[in-house]
Amino acid sequence: MRWNKTLVDVEAASRREFLTGAAAAMGGAVLGPASNALATVGAKPLPITVSAYRADRTAALFDGTVEIAGCEVTVLEDAIGDMNTHVLSGPATREVTEIGLHPFMLAYANEGFRAYTLLPIFVLRQFRHKSVFIRTDRGIERPQDLRGRRIGTPGYSSTSLTWIRGIFEDEYGLKPTEVEWVVSVADSSAKAAGKASAQENLFPSGVTIAQGPEGLDDSDLLEQGIVDALFHAVEPRCYQEGNPLVGRLFPDHRTVERDYFERTGIFPIMHAVAIRRDLTAEYPWLPRAVFDGFVGAKTRAYQQMARLGWATNMLPWFGQELEDTQRLIGKNFYPYGIVQNREPLETLFRYSHSQGLANRELTIKELFEPSSLEFEDKA
Repeated sequence: MRWNKTLVDVEAASRREFLTGAAAAMGGAVLGPASNALATVGAKPLPITVSAYRADRTAALFDGTVEIAGCEVTVLEDAIGDMNTHVLSGPATREVTEIGLHPFMLAYANEGFRAYTLLPIFVLRQFRHKSVFIRTDRGIERPQDLRGRRIGTPGYSSTSLTWIRGIFEDEYGLKPTEVEWVVSVADSSAKAAGKASAQENLFPSGVTIAQGPEGLDDSDLLEQGIVDALFHAVEPRCYQEGNPLVGRLFPDHRTVERDYFERTGIFPIMHAVAIRRDLTAEYPWLPRAVFDGFVGAKTRAYQQMARLGWATNMLPWFGQELEDTQRLIGKNFYPYGIVQNREPLETLFRYSHSQGLANRELTIKELFEPSSLEFEDKA
């Protein structure tokens, strides 16, 4: 395992050499799906590049303490906007990459994108009630008070915004058509998240959408009172700076989000992992190897949290927060695989279509690599 900030392309010749060596070692047999198949045949490791956020659940892949069986892995740290663009409209050279779930869905449904398929590795999830910010001088106290208002956003069709709109319609009866949307020309989070991909700025018919003034980002729109509220995955600059005219719609969002999970069982999914289809066809064991590698890295993170989380994390009540989360969601509170994630996946599919974004309601079977439908996360 090696880590490099520079992209390493895997040459076709390397793949042919790898496959030839593997077949020869097995007496010409076809490699099976088991992730550890190569360990016993002495084949040359398959070179692949994996791009992802560096997070607690991926750290063991970056430092090499967890490997992807049968592979020589170059791990790239990148921002989600840039990873989306690389895959959906860029060179698409990375064999495995973290990807925004909804941008991938839109490319698949609306653009016929088929170069990659998904693996049920959900490396980023977030409850989204926390992501609604308001002007505190506009009399907005509950979601229904947003009806007829102006709501700002830097990316209308992003995964997070699609979740928020869907939740607000399901939970509070607020439809996207009942507000005016103002899309900022700049995103205050672009430095951390990367440039938004084209699929994050799709605007459906039947919804009132205006372009924000030139030179103003999403935070400026809210701070200057051009909008009454802001839907955004990150905290806007004006909120971080403590502007007294800016607050959260749900100040105690933790209680609201816990209640939402208790009633629905949904822990919203933001990012998945995509893998190139040409690789899954040539190396049918690879999807399972990648899945097991990501599960192994996440398991290491769980173990670290249980052993030393109280010492390595600065939160004073880290231990209690971990125990509370496990009681509510379970020991494996960040589950991968389809079985434990069917409900949130199908909910997002419904939201995307009902909001006029995806041209049809997608299915798990078509979006995910076929063999991965049965993968089980035993972390």
